[in-house]
Amino acid sequence: MKDTSARVSTGLALVPMTMDDVDDVHAMECSVFPHPWSRANFSDSIQAGYDAWLLRAEDGELAGYFLLMYALDEAHLLDVAVAGKRHGTGLGRYLLDTLCVRAKQMGAESVLLEVRPSNERALAVYKRYGFEEIGRRKGYYPAHEGKREDAIVMRHAL
Repeated sequence: MKDTSARVSTGLALVPMTMDDVDDVHAMECSVFPHPWSRANFSDSIQAGYDAWLLRAEDGELAGYFLLMYALDEAHLLDVAVAGKRHGTGLGRYLLDTLCVRAKQMGAESVLLEVRPSNERALAVYKRYGFEEIGRRKGYYPAHEGKREDAIVMRHAL
């Protein structure tokens, strides 16, 4: 993994996500995803003890976040996002580097995720990072007008 931390983390602090962060995280989620998680999804994840982290700028502005769930020797990336104005800055790669290090420290041998086929930007980031498609989940995501969208299941060996 290429170290991008010096470039993107200047002025950013990685801190555990708490219940006090849910409103900010949900607001960012709504700003970057057409079908965002609910506030309850974030609250439930924190209460369940999932590995939830965020990046905050020195002024308190939320720059990004991720949530991981562990099962045996795998980490499941539940959600990851970068603030819209920070897209294309390397922050997505930095978050992937960070969450992979966390997963490895927790004993995971791989990271799994699902991504919409329509989320071309995320797909490109994951592929460049080394995630490989291992399957599809038919009709996994809600889509527009009551339709459903498949999920591409991807895996990255640590």
